[in-house]
Amino acid sequence: MWRETALQAFPGVGFREPAHDSELAEAERRLGCEIPPELKHMLLESNGVIGQTSVDTVWALDQIVEQNRLFWSDPSFAQLYMPFDALLFFGDNGGGNHFAFVQRPQRPDIFVWEHETDSRRWVASDLRNYLMRSLREGGDDWYQL
Repeated sequence: MWRETALQAFPGVGFREPAHDSELAEAERRLGCEIPPELKHMLLESNGVIGQTSVDTVWALDQIVEQNRLFWSDPSFAQLYMPFDALLFFGDNGGGNHFAFVQRPQRPDIFVWEHETDSRRWVASDLRNYLMRSLREGGDDWYQL
């Protein structure tokens, strides 16, 4: 289902080898939280999605773990930005802004964190909507108003 959604939006989309259930369980253990169900299902079809201009529209599972652990625990980030512990980052725009699910309260909406302003705002109603918009429109500013 997720591969078809991505191909519908951008026929040149890139896919990685699927993640395995055991890898997802280990990632959740390392993160200390559950990965949203739709993201889990997508990762089981493709462990990451590569969009236009080789942007990691959806990161591979190991990058999801490493980036979130960094954002949640780096002391320099705590001095520069509002806390990130309510967000679960899973992709970027190639220009420094990251996309995330909100973990508390858990919801399907996708938010963007804009690194230059530390703003966090809604950009998509769910992962499908995010994939369709980001892959179809391409570029690193598809989500701008």
